[in-house]
Amino acid sequence: MYRFTTAVGWNNGRIILIMLVAVLCHAPVFNYRHTLVLYPTLWSPNVCVCVGEGEPPHHPEIVHLYERLLAVETRGELVSRELTSVLVNLRNLTRLRINNTSSNIPGLLKRNLSLFSSRLPNTYLYLPHLRDNPDGLIPHVVVGQGRTGVSLVLGIPTVKRQKQSYLVSTLNSLLFDLSPSERNDTVIIVFVAETDIEQVNSVGALIKKNFPKDVHSGLLEVVSPSHDFYPNFSRLRETFGDSKERVRWRTKQNLDYSFLMLYAQAKGTYYVQLEDDIVAKPGYSQAMKTYVRSLASDDWMFLEFSQLGFIGKMFRTRDLPMIAEFFLMFHRDKPIDWLLDHILWVKACNPEKDVNDCNKQKGLLKLRYKPSLFQHVGLHSSLPGKLQKLKDKDFGKAPLFTAHSNPPAELSSSLEHYQQHTLERAYRGEDFFWGLAPVAGDFIRFNFPEPCKATGYRFRSGNLETNGDRFYNTTVEVLPSDGSVRDVLVGGQSPQYKGSHDGFIVIGSFVDGLAEGEIHTHIQPISAMRLLVHSNSDVWVLLSEIFIKV
Repeated sequence: MYRFTTAVGWNNGRIILIMLVAVLCHAPVFNYRHTLVLYPTLWSPNVCVCVGEGEPPHHPEIVHLYERLLAVETRGELVSRELTSVLVNLRNLTRLRINNTSSNIPGLLKRNLSLFSSRLPNTYLYLPHLRDNPDGLIPHVVVGQGRTGVSLVLGIPTVKRQKQSYLVSTLNSLLFDLSPSERNDTVIIVFVAETDIEQVNSVGALIKKNFPKDVHSGLLEVVSPSHDFYPNFSRLRETFGDSKERVRWRTKQNLDYSFLMLYAQAKGTYYVQLEDDIVAKPGYSQAMKTYVRSLASDDWMFLEFSQLGFIGKMFRTRDLPMIAEFFLMFHRDKPIDWLLDHILWVKACNPEKDVNDCNKQKGLLKLRYKPSLFQHVGLHSSLPGKLQKLKDKDFGKAPLFTAHSNPPAELSSSLEHYQQHTLERAYRGEDFFWGLAPVAGDFIRFNFPEPCKATGYRFRSGNLETNGDRFYNTTVEVLPSDGSVRDVLVGGQSPQYKGSHDGFIVIGSFVDGLAEGEIHTHIQPISAMRLLVHSNSDVWVLLSEIFIKV
């Protein structure tokens, strides 16, 4: 015969289930003395069951009942976490602080409110100081249009450096040769891992100034953590012979990467972890996507596009909550690259087998792409006083120009070239062209000995080392071999093209250093093509790619 009494209490927003079970064991009369046996659980109350004198402490019925109680307790924990998530979201709805003028408020709300609380309810276990500061989980969006649904999300944490900042050059490298379709299918998140609002806003202003179109399109975002996100770092335990400053630095890095990963998780399919002092190879975006599609197995956990540290690690975004939770769980204990290796060990290694087998199994979960697509270039680490001279030997030398086979042409230019970087060598695919600062009216001209049918063109200015030396306010023009064609195309009440005084037709212009397009058949054949500068420039010009497609 059994009697059950259930009490439900409320304690700081958590449901506490207290099961008080009175067990009357195997007797028709109630003349037994009963002794309370306490079963401590994961929660603060204890579950108590009564066992008669002389009854074995692990009676089968008692064990069965205890197992059922544990199942109820587990369900209670789940309900507790869900209610905690709801409460946090309700608080955030009234406290949300977004420094953004975008009209896409619903998207921003959804992105901010779901950052940690719904994706990682256990955050409060690993960062208990946030229980009293729920706003600490709200990202501060400095720059962003709320872009989601892309294939590729690139995460770049950055901090204020005592020496040189590499952020702008890193972004220039990543954006250098992205095609329009790749720009529309990518989000680059700059995570300013600082709580100084002036420093955060200065980075936002810097990016807006240097990349206004990419900010407006939603390709570039700038976010930072709340002032309350970080715990007190003064109580950290020094381990592995690291100084207190280094332990603080690596602990904060674990938190930074976790925050960034969780912010990025809902934005796309694949996430690539980068740093703010790297250079990317041209074509890196397409190379990564092609490699992923070529893999015979889908069992990998991450892909490596660089052999250095955490640079160039690609994850599926659906795996980021698990990875971030592991980092948060042990954020005080070890550096982040060690923690990533520990995840592999947990997933792949059999403790009963040797190290060689473990390494073999881990190798199936992390696949290496060669040659490397990203190179570390920074000398001064974000850890004050540390010099970082590591280089990826598999990266090779980044190409400074792209060679093509172009049709025979006579070349002329009003621009003075610098040293051996002549127009002729660039046209043959042997070098890049580098000229002194142009003025209005300067030109580069390609005369074809025989009229040719050119179907397209691509002129790229700047390169990875000198990305600022671009053509600005410069048009691409062609000269039809048949003058009557020009008269039809630029004349009449509704001209299809804009013409020049000397017979050329404007078919394109440089945008963000690139001029690319098709040449329609009704213009063919053409006798010449030219680049014409329409205003004075303060910088030199560099042509890293000349391609006239025939």
